[in-house]
Amino acid sequence: MIRVAALVTCIATSTAAAEFEFCWEGANDYRMEGWMTVPDAALAKPLVTQDDVTGFFIQGYKDDVPIGAWDLSQLTVFTSWNLSFDPRGMVFPTGGMHDSPKGQAWNAGGRADDCGDPGFGFNSGTNAQDLCVNNVWRTDSMISRYTRFPVFEAGTANLDCGGAALLGHLSPSVRSASR
Repeated sequence: MIRVAALVTCIATSTAAAEFEFCWEGANDYRMEGWMTVPDAALAKPLVTQDDVTGFFIQGYKDDVPIGAWDLSQLTVFTSWNLSFDPRGMVFPTGGMHDSPKGQAWNAGGRADDCGDPGFGFNSGTNAQDLCVNNVWRTDSMISRYTRFPVFEAGTANLDCGGAALLGHLSPSVRSASR
């Protein structure tokens, strides 16, 4: 019985998956970079959600200085966690409620004041796209809620988010440590 359980665990953890990168530019020299891993089977769905994502990491910057990061290892029952990804359009839908299929809440709910202290999060809701830093809604990071938020297959695009070296260029040890 133990051998069967071990075999099932190995098979379940070796599911083929795709890795994606993204970069967001906010107002006043705020930016966020990140990556996510999605099992190949979920990519056939019209909308990938937080329940499908198996790896996720975001890093925030202000004037090219790191201001915080968040990844799935920090997820708790109290975390605001809503992710919608359109794999056909290669975008994160934006413009709707933060907890709807057209919104995003990555460790930051509708008021973007619940990311922890220290903490970091991103929110795209009916008001704007913006950041949370140390439980503070950074209204100075706000951009239009309708701003397109593209996603790219890892390593296929030269992402330029207007700042220093991008997440895709992080050393393998940094990327592995955040998984």
